[in-house]
Amino acid sequence: MGWQLRSRLAAGTRCVLEHGGAAPAIIAADANVERMVPLLVKGGYYHAGQVCVSVQRVFVENSLKDILISELIRQVSALKVGNPTDADTDVGPLIRPSEVDRVEQWVNEAKALGADCVLGGERLGHYFYAPTLLVDPPVDAKVSTQEIFGPVMCIYGYDDIQHAIHQANALPVAFQAAVFTQDIDRAIHTANALNASAVMINDHTAFRVDWMPFAGRRTSGLGVGGIPYTMEEMTHSKLVVIQTPSPQTG
Repeated sequence: MGWQLRSRLAAGTRCVLEHGGAAPAIIAADANVERMVPLLVKGGYYHAGQVCVSVQRVFVENSLKDILISELIRQVSALKVGNPTDADTDVGPLIRPSEVDRVEQWVNEAKALGADCVLGGERLGHYFYAPTLLVDPPVDAKVSTQEIFGPVMCIYGYDDIQHAIHQANALPVAFQAAVFTQDIDRAIHTANALNASAVMINDHTAFRVDWMPFAGRRTSGLGVGGIPYTMEEMTHSKLVVIQTPSPQTG
């Protein structure tokens, strides 16, 4: 839709577009689970996952996979779904019933294709969908290739981190990403290898503040958001060249 809207602009009109993505987080075996899981839960489920950089695809080294899944189930199942104006609500409604229908269809498709739904996987009325965890959905399922924009997180195991990086970079969308590890060399290598405009080390993919640049790569966007960066995007520079005669010598 964003690219379609851009095509309707008058010639020469400047614009900044942000289309979202399917944010990946890569987790090494040495990641601090106690610190990491609350961050993943927040990044995946606040605003019911309706954030353009919500944690969606989690690639975890297989030696840590079962521990991560167990702890995610424990913490995600404790989230309260309900009225977003209530102080103790963790996960609110989706924007409209048709979005609940869509999320339900995508999750059902993933389950039919072999994903293991270890938590949630059901609608909770017209506007709510249960916080959901899917394990190893097929790489070509909608939940693996398109932005869910709902309270669904996908977990994939890996043995070789290069394979995880390849899978994280495999989509035409690329926005923000994350890597969790206690090894600084691994962190820097992974951050450099991920195709993302911003990579969080030991924090969730949805972290941002207004002074950060905020931009999608590939089909995820055009231009750079963030207050100073958008001002620069919308500013036209002007050059004035002055040519004067050489001064006359007496």
